[in-house]
Amino acid sequence: MNELLSKLDIDYLLVNSTNEYLTEYSALSENARYTLTGFSGSTGDALITENNIYLFVDGRYHIQADNEAKEGVTVVKLQLGQNQDEEIKKLINPSKTLGIVAKKISQKRLETFKEYRIKLLDKDPINNFTERHNTNYDKAFDEKQYNPKIPVFVTNLEEVSYITGLRDCSQDNSSKIWAKLFIDERGNKILFKNNDESERFLKKYDGKIVVDKTAISAYDYNLIKHPIHKDSEIKMMKSVKTEEEINAYKDAFLKTDKAVMAIRDYIENTGNLSEYDISTRLKEEFIKYGAKALSFNSIVAINEHSALAHYAKNDKNTVLRDGDLVLIDCGAYYESGLATDITRVFVKGCPNSTQKRIYTKVLKAFLNCFNSGFKTGYEVDSLAHTILDADIEDFEFIHGLGHGIGINVHEAPPALNKTEIAHTEILDNMTFTIEPGLYNPKHFGIRLENSCYMKDGKIHSFVKMGYEGKLIDYNMLNDKEKEWLKEFEIL
Repeated sequence: MNELLSKLDIDYLLVNSTNEYLTEYSALSENARYTLTGFSGSTGDALITENNIYLFVDGRYHIQADNEAKEGVTVVKLQLGQNQDEEIKKLINPSKTLGIVAKKISQKRLETFKEYRIKLLDKDPINNFTERHNTNYDKAFDEKQYNPKIPVFVTNLEEVSYITGLRDCSQDNSSKIWAKLFIDERGNKILFKNNDESERFLKKYDGKIVVDKTAISAYDYNLIKHPIHKDSEIKMMKSVKTEEEINAYKDAFLKTDKAVMAIRDYIENTGNLSEYDISTRLKEEFIKYGAKALSFNSIVAINEHSALAHYAKNDKNTVLRDGDLVLIDCGAYYESGLATDITRVFVKGCPNSTQKRIYTKVLKAFLNCFNSGFKTGYEVDSLAHTILDADIEDFEFIHGLGHGIGINVHEAPPALNKTEIAHTEILDNMTFTIEPGLYNPKHFGIRLENSCYMKDGKIHSFVKMGYEGKLIDYNMLNDKEKEWLKEFEIL
């Protein structure tokens, strides 16, 4: 790595997990951090120094990073509320030069390193980006009218898809279109289907353009002659769903529930199933009930694997036996191009007392959060941690309580965690997950996730799929919790 740093005339290199559209779920073939470290998680960056390679991961990925990281990579395990970039800065000497790929970092994030010597790189020295081209567009919703006072350049792919009403499910784990968008003050739109088109336009355009620094790459930002930063208005528009979108979501979750119920029956009635067998059948069930694509790679995790919050191997050799737990986290896209997301845990045969106790504790957390009446995701997340952080037996709640959902399976606002955006009020027709969990890598993990929406100040569940009755210890539930549980089917 010293040779690479010397060739680039830098002392450090930030290696990002995103592609040139700054998307979270990029293909591994275009994920430079994966190429460098071997870690396949959806988030977390790496830093190359003179003597080391550091990989930064949050609590969802601590175990996975230990298992996947290549020899010579030091895994830095971030705790809840710990900021990745602040930890990166601790490893950098401000008098030395940090190399950053301009197309793979947002302008906003770049500016947080302003006290350091930065060299922006036009090309990624670890992974070259393969330009994506849309093959076809589906019209999911009508084009949204948006008349900005000053022309706007939209680079967030979900926002482009939302404003245009277009979807493309030809790519894995995505319904967004791969394009950028210019909107003038009269609401006229120019859609750029590749980066060359947008780059030529920005180099020629001499007027003021509003951009959201959190979404535009440093490379694109520096092409604009007169940029004006403003938080995206489209982000908030997109977060509050229309009645048409809420109804489309209800229909999508009816189909998702059927697919998950079918896989539960398959598990109950079939022996010697591997994680791979279950994930393969699950995809078939989704397609059977009308899915155009999965919204993310399904997680099928048996026993210890279920303690990895974002386990993704779906191993052919890990087989479900009597007494084993299996956690299934899955979702799909249907006609609307809106991502569904649900997690359920099943047991083959009879559960033991520990499995019942932990399952019920997580269920209690869900029921209390679902009925909390809190107005912000920060408050709901804090309630979940109050309930679960006092747990016994070394089971830990290692992630935030939930996230917004929409065109992407992870959106914000809203957010149910400890970040600043989680202080945003959850408004009517905002859609989000509630997914408390407890994990012990020596035993198993339990996560129960319902996708929900706010209506008239009350949380409602899109998910109607019930809970596993044989895993519930009713002696652990108080009268109020038992009453709340009646809203959901017991399987």
